[in-house]
Amino acid sequence: MIEEADVRIGNLVWYYNLYLIETSFKVEGILDGFIYCTSLPKNKLPLDKVNPIVLEADHLIGFGYVRGDKDYGEDENVFSYKYTHKDSLYIRDDGYSFQLLTAELIPYGRPLVHVHQLQNIHYYLTREELL
Repeated sequence: MIEEADVRIGNLVWYYNLYLIETSFKVEGILDGFIYCTSLPKNKLPLDKVNPIVLEADHLIGFGYVRGDKDYGEDENVFSYKYTHKDSLYIRDDGYSFQLLTAELIPYGRPLVHVHQLQNIHYYLTREELL
């Protein structure tokens, strides 16, 4: 289950469909304890039926983050995302969660465990949506 305050329009989440298959979708609206999406049955689901997607390294790569290259002396567990000509975001894969890092690779903030957390923090820091 996901909390209403944790999710925003554009976040990726999942639910069990009619055949009990995990089906992901993008949130199009949130109101009165329901999440809305035109691809959902009846276009809405109660919040208690919606679940967060567990963040994995493949998600980071799919969102445009680049893994560190060992040949260049970089840590393979650190992913970077360049969002301006001089600034980047850095995230370290700790195996069980992902930790935000400063440009000096110092950890800050809470670890990220779910895709919607990454989407939210990425948007707040860059004002760009992760697609």
